Amino acid sequence: MNVNSTHPEFEASLASWLQARDVLAGEPAVKAAAARYLPRLDSQTDAEFAAYVERASFFNATARTADGYLGLIFRRSPFLKIPSGQSGVGQAMSDFTHDADMLGTSLENYAKNVVNEVISLGRVGTLIDWEGDIEHRAFATLYPAESILNWRVERVNGRNVPTLIVLQEQVEDPSSFGPDEDFFASKKIEQFRVLKLVSGGEVSRQRSAIRREYQCQVEIWRRVEKKSGQKEPEWQVVETRTPLRRGKPLPLLPFVFHGPRHSLPAVDKMPLSDIIAVNLDHYRLNADYKHGIHYTALPTAWLSGFEDDEDRRIGSQTAWSTQTPGATAGFLEFKGQGLGTFEKALDRDERQMSVLGSRLLAEQKRVGETADALEIRQSGENSILGNIATSVSGSLTQVLRWAYWWNSTEEIPDAVPESEVILTLNTDYSTKGLASDEVIAVLKAWEARAISTDTLHELFRRGGVVPDGRSNQEEKALIAQSQPPMPEAMTKAK
Repeated sequence: MNVNSTHPEFEASLASWLQARDVLAGEPAVKAAAARYLPRLDSQTDAEFAAYVERASFFNATARTADGYLGLIFRRSPFLKIPSGQSGVGQAMSDFTHDADMLGTSLENYAKNVVNEVISLGRVGTLIDWEGDIEHRAFATLYPAESILNWRVERVNGRNVPTLIVLQEQVEDPSSFGPDEDFFASKKIEQFRVLKLVSGGEVSRQRSAIRREYQCQVEIWRRVEKKSGQKEPEWQVVETRTPLRRGKPLPLLPFVFHGPRHSLPAVDKMPLSDIIAVNLDHYRLNADYKHGIHYTALPTAWLSGFEDDEDRRIGSQTAWSTQTPGATAGFLEFKGQGLGTFEKALDRDERQMSVLGSRLLAEQKRVGETADALEIRQSGENSILGNIATSVSGSLTQVLRWAYWWNSTEEIPDAVPESEVILTLNTDYSTKGLASDEVIAVLKAWEARAISTDTLHELFRRGGVVPDGRSNQEEKALIAQSQPPMPEAMTKAK
């Protein structure tokens, strides 16, 4: 059985994912790939090619854009709604938000990791499991796109749900904890975690429809020692278990996919794919440009009619002389538009990256620009960020539903209402605050009871009137403590 078999979409996307990892890692990773991103010139030796790569400079516009996108989405903290800490579920959700993965990562920082992966590769997944030995709590584990090897989606009780997910993991080798092993050495082994949705055998009828019960089954696969005649070790199941929640098997696989446009298992396009292509083209152009400068920037001395048995130096303290009639000397200098063509091509790529990327790469205008014109120019970027924020908000809310469900009594996680848990990422990327007439309009709407006081404060917070770190309760307390002076007091003050 080939547990390490991969999905066709995984195989089609893996090369692009690895390329994106190298580009985002920066110049050392791109140059380490050598000819993968920078082809050799004709007849170049290994030493010449190494010098050719070394002279090149990689301008990492892709990483700068990814960092800018992440910063804009988390320019304001996500909106989070969970039950109050008075109930048992509320306390469990509070623990989850403070430490989502049992590694000390808060839910907001976990959300940043998810968004960063979605921006970078367009895909990441979260496994929501239960620790039942010591802490008895739900926790999340992040799986990058390269670790989600295989999946299958089937129609189950009127819904399309994943029935198979294969995850690649690196774990500590259990044999490295023996008495004869080095205490400070860390030995990792590869294993596969297989999540299966299998039929439980029970059948019921609901509203004239037949409903079959399913349950989640988890298998751990590891390599075993080679037998005689085997070319390589084979994979075998070393552990099989059926996770239980309140004594019953899980009805679905506790895994959530995150993507830039949807949270389905299908692979989505990488948000940065276009800028990565231009970024690598810019790198190749830069290599050729630096290669041309290396051979043409310095004038080259030439001689005609001089004796060949003498070493000559160039400098202010050296003069060349000869007794040969008609001998001459000079310098070869590059003239023409060859390097200028490279400069124009580099400028063109940089402009394209600013269009495909973010405002961080765009050339700053020398003249003033109105806020409305700036909003129009950046509307394309905001639409990309809005799609990512909306999609990941939905998938992270689903993660919260799973964490809530582990501690509640609902039949399935989807039955947990949004009135209990919700996480919404920032979708306002404008740097323009509320104008004076807009502030008056919001106040009039509040006075007319068209909006609540909390909505009033939230609008002011988004508009830059109320600081981001101040809660509605704190703002109300400050208002109560600092009432405006009465008209009589203002008259006396005058």
